[in-house]
Amino acid sequence: MKRTVEPKVLYFGTPVVLISSRNPDGTTNLAPMSSAWWLGYHAMLGMGTSSQTVQNLTDRPELVLNLVDPAMVAALDRIALLTGSEQMSASKRARGYRYEPDKFTAAGLTRSPGELTGLDTVEESPITLEGQIEAIHPIGDPGNHLCALAMKVEQVQVREDLLLGDRYVDPLRWDPLIMKFTEYFAGGAPAYESSLARGWQMPPLRVG
Repeated sequence: MKRTVEPKVLYFGTPVVLISSRNPDGTTNLAPMSSAWWLGYHAMLGMGTSSQTVQNLTDRPELVLNLVDPAMVAALDRIALLTGSEQMSASKRARGYRYEPDKFTAAGLTRSPGELTGLDTVEESPITLEGQIEAIHPIGDPGNHLCALAMKVEQVQVREDLLLGDRYVDPLRWDPLIMKFTEYFAGGAPAYESSLARGWQMPPLRVG
């Protein structure tokens, strides 16, 4: 039997990504997000229009998607409630966000120069996708402040132990960190206590 409900979020399960984008001063902003999907060599990214990342990509379309595996979850969570924008919405402040211009240091992640974009990529990321935004589409009513960004992937780098030959990623070795309803999962099991879940005031996981 099904029941009609209105969930607080609809994160049924998508991979976590760290986005590198260029700030107005030329530095790299690093932002975690988990509304991404791919079709061919194109990616669609769902984000809030007030984010520093969207502001950056509107003016400077180059970006890097740094894919995240479970070994990176603690670093990721350290910046889950940080923003590169000094101006933030009241809802973000209520969830515990604070301004931090250097999220690489805050996360404890290593900068590595991107070959194509020149942006700082995440050395610890096992897969990086460099490219640029081709279009930005508003989603829903303007008051939602949501958009979908269409990215063209122009270069893919994969850690060698994840490769099968020259063109294939081993799906048994590649275990992406997944976000389900603001909680981190790896291999189908909870991976780490989520600061984002606390910020959203989600009910605690009932494990066991």
